[in-house]
Amino acid sequence: MSSPSPEEDSKQGEEEEGNRLLQREEEDEEEAAYEAGEKIAVVDFDFETVDESTVPPFSWKKLWMFTGPGFLMSIAFLDPGNLEGDLQAGAIAGYSLLWLLMWATFMGLLIQLLSLRVGVATGRHLAELCRDHYPNWARLVLWFMAEVALIGADIQEVIGSAIAIQILSRGLFPLWVGVLITASDCFFFLFLENYGVRKLEAAFAVLIATMALSFAWMFGDARPSGKELMMGILIPRLSSKTIRQAVGVVGCVIMPHNVFLHSALVQSRKIDPQKKVRVQEALNYYTIESSVALTVSFMINLFVTTVFAKGFYGTKQADSIGLVNAGQYLEEKYGGGVFPILYIWGIGLLAAGQSSTITGTYAGQFIMGGFLDLRLKKWLRALITRSCAIVPTIVVAIAFNRSEGSLDVLNEWLNVLQSMQIPFALIPLLTLVSSEQIMGTFKIGPVLERVAWTVAVLIIVINGYLLVDFFVSEVNGLLLGFVACSCTVAYVAFIVYLVSLSGALPSSWVNRLPKGFSTIAGN
Repeated sequence: MSSPSPEEDSKQGEEEEGNRLLQREEEDEEEAAYEAGEKIAVVDFDFETVDESTVPPFSWKKLWMFTGPGFLMSIAFLDPGNLEGDLQAGAIAGYSLLWLLMWATFMGLLIQLLSLRVGVATGRHLAELCRDHYPNWARLVLWFMAEVALIGADIQEVIGSAIAIQILSRGLFPLWVGVLITASDCFFFLFLENYGVRKLEAAFAVLIATMALSFAWMFGDARPSGKELMMGILIPRLSSKTIRQAVGVVGCVIMPHNVFLHSALVQSRKIDPQKKVRVQEALNYYTIESSVALTVSFMINLFVTTVFAKGFYGTKQADSIGLVNAGQYLEEKYGGGVFPILYIWGIGLLAAGQSSTITGTYAGQFIMGGFLDLRLKKWLRALITRSCAIVPTIVVAIAFNRSEGSLDVLNEWLNVLQSMQIPFALIPLLTLVSSEQIMGTFKIGPVLERVAWTVAVLIIVINGYLLVDFFVSEVNGLLLGFVACSCTVAYVAFIVYLVSLSGALPSSWVNRLPKGFSTIAGN
């Protein structure tokens, strides 16, 4: 047999190289936030010709095509942990913290707008950018912190959904069975994504509408005072007795995993990052959509807070109300009616729990894939991230199902766990969105940068107060105290390191940091 000619060898080599490149492209497409075929093409309906040098005029049809990611993001403002914070704020503080709920929602909106800005302008989500921007050891720490925050949030969400199933089944299903049902439901909803992103977004719209109708019904049954409600929104009031609830209201608004999630969700639309006009147009529409979505979430949180403020503020039950017994207290206070308020509460809580667990799974895929650069199919990545949360949730559900009080204690610990992770989402976000090298012309200006850092520092300080207050009351003994102090030193040192890389500190301050910081930062 004659040996192949040099020309044939060259041709065969080119074909093999082409196949390798094609395989590589397919692998890269699998690990992207959304595959090319999944992305929604945005069409200019109202204009036959479009000037690519200027942003096209506003179009309602185009706004509708951009609508979806903001409402998925808003689910984190409505999860069972937030609902528990709402009901406790209403029962203990009455109407006095409604103004704080409104301003906390504004702060949350600012953070989410920066998150979507990163995703649209770069064409990559926050976890991917962190992977490239930070050294390997810092990237792994950030990933671990994000996973811890996600697991903590998922435990709250799954248990909240399980409590709702327990209410609606009249106690037939114990908590751990509700956890398994919630886990399987999550995969059912993720299966909808195979039929298109819009189908999944429509399912979330139904869940949000269910929450809105359920809690609006409760609001109508309770008939809270309109005058006190308006005073609570417009007149800032805070007392020493309600400081803990105030901290909880702010702390529940910023969810670390949601900051990563939103930057990926906005990539479900086909936007070319190289076309500045199209990027600006997308930012405009996403800003409108996210603002509307968080306005809806604010109204739902307002309904829950005012119902419990009207029914339980100043009563003996105020200090003992939690997510587990809230339905029973509502039933005792407002009675059965045509449709018992207990089941209305259960339906709203179930919608909140189901929707938030799905977005949590979504966020887990983006976080794990982005930080670790995993080459896994989406279904396998979803299975891994779901298992990471479901296994500890089942253990927790069995261990803490002994009493209502134990679940409330668990919820406090989970809130603290998530509060600890907030700096590790906010600081990288503000670092990247302020970088001209990463954002180009879409980096935020100096005024917005100062406002954003002020909000971030305020949120971190408020959550820091929660951490200190919690550990002072819960940590006893010399050994536990030593461990807590050692962890606190490492925790603060890592935050200082992240801030030193952000460029937010004056160079004279950075030069005064220990040599270890400047050496690592230089790398």
